[in-house]
Amino acid sequence: MSDRHLAHWPPGLPRHLTLPQTHLFHNAQVSAARYPDKPYLVFYDTQVTFRQFEQQAEQIAGYLQQHCGVKAGDRVLLYMQNSPQWILAFYGILRANAVVVPVNPMNLTDELRHYVHDSGATVAFVAQDLHAHAQPLVGEAGGLQHVVVAAYSDYLQVPTDLPVPAFVSAPRQAIDAPGVTLWTDMLARQCVPGPLTAGPDDLCVMPYTSGTTGHPKGCMHTHRSAMSTLVGGAQWFARTQDSTYLAVLPLFHVTGLSGSMNGPLFIGATVVVLPRWDRDAAAQLMQRYRISIWQAISTMVVDFLANPRLGEYDISSLQAVRGGGAAMPKAVAQRLRELTGLEYVEGYGMSETMAATHINPPHRPKPQCLGIPVFDVDARVVDPVTLAELPPGETGEIVVHGPQVMQGYWNNPQATADSFITLDGKRFLRTGDLAQVDEDGYFFMVDRLKRMINASGYKVWPAEVEAMMYAHPAILEVCVIAAQDEKRGETVKAVVVLRDGYQGQVTEQDVIDWSHQHMAAYKSPRIVQFVGSLPKSGTGKVQWRELQDRERAAASGATAPAAGIAG
Repeated sequence: MSDRHLAHWPPGLPRHLTLPQTHLFHNAQVSAARYPDKPYLVFYDTQVTFRQFEQQAEQIAGYLQQHCGVKAGDRVLLYMQNSPQWILAFYGILRANAVVVPVNPMNLTDELRHYVHDSGATVAFVAQDLHAHAQPLVGEAGGLQHVVVAAYSDYLQVPTDLPVPAFVSAPRQAIDAPGVTLWTDMLARQCVPGPLTAGPDDLCVMPYTSGTTGHPKGCMHTHRSAMSTLVGGAQWFARTQDSTYLAVLPLFHVTGLSGSMNGPLFIGATVVVLPRWDRDAAAQLMQRYRISIWQAISTMVVDFLANPRLGEYDISSLQAVRGGGAAMPKAVAQRLRELTGLEYVEGYGMSETMAATHINPPHRPKPQCLGIPVFDVDARVVDPVTLAELPPGETGEIVVHGPQVMQGYWNNPQATADSFITLDGKRFLRTGDLAQVDEDGYFFMVDRLKRMINASGYKVWPAEVEAMMYAHPAILEVCVIAAQDEKRGETVKAVVVLRDGYQGQVTEQDVIDWSHQHMAAYKSPRIVQFVGSLPKSGTGKVQWRELQDRERAAASGATAPAAGIAG
């Protein structure tokens, strides 16, 4: 790897980061000892101190061990929106020496079933409003045995004038269903856990990602790899115990999990939690709690700056606005700069790397740029075929070696083998992302070698959507591609061939509606196009690249290129 980027390294920071050789729960213990009465979490004006957080996480761990049979290394599902319970459950699972499997709360029963069966989880923490999706999995073969159901309103303990969504304020309900324990009943038992035996090289968290084929795959992260990004992010941005974070990025995703939850706990900072994006609530919280750090995706910033009431709020406490997932439009970055004096600092990472491998130097960010490799990361742009490193300005695949890279995919040795290469005696992850490096050593995204669709910052994998759409009785063939969308950046489009006898009986809107009922909203196709046939290679493989090229050409008014390599 070239060292050109070192000329722009953040001043005062070492290039090597010595990581704590501890379990993540030790961070909760240390902060509780240092700042026992300081609020770690703020949820619609209700506060949870560091001491309370540690105590409740211990009680959760004891319940898991004594009443659910959770043993060291067992996987436990976490399926809810951002909330105190999400964060408490995460650390309670870790304190039980178990492994967290965070799941997008937009997933429905059929999608959830895969996470349960693949991970082998028999226990899940589920939000009250999502319980109906999880309950069918209780008691089925290979399914769940215990479900802890949490009502968000249990952590609304003081009056608030903030806009509380109905799903948050909904009162706790008694649930008479097999395997169910209410969150409040769990804590009331005041269980004491056994010893903390897991260490830095034991599995910690297993976020799922899809890749280009088959079902979502679990990314195996140890306490050491999770520690790398949580400590690295706090150091890169020079955060302290007196920082205050707005946690509105979803915590099931590694960016929010690492930067807006784990990092603040490590340094003893306060986290103000929002379960869903609300631009007025965000601005109110910035003013009320003097928010200094806001992690956001570009669509959030666009909506925030478009708020006609924004001038009514004092957001002068902001010291950093950072994020990634999709490039920030120049005009929006300029508006943010004019309003706050701050540059939007972008970074780059993936589930396989537990968040960032690249971040822009805060003192010298470049617009629409992935940034530079962070502490101890060797990142290169290589020819995807020969794997030779390419010079500045040439497009190739990003490969990364670093302490935050996963061990591999859970129970999928072939996918693991396909995703790693060895260069100069080091193990590199193939990201599947195409980029260029400029003369300063900054990385810029060009395209995706993989088929991922980036819809409002959510990663959508066409093969997964296609597999689910084939369950529709009218669909003979389907190919999912990205379509341009003014608001989402990219949106999901399905090109469909109907079975004989369904022409004229099923409409494109029917397929859209059916898809919305059977999969998470962010991955459900917003556009469906019926065609007579799909382009295929000589071996019968659908040429998705040709369809994608046609879509892009139509959007730009250009002529689509001829069919290329079969995808």
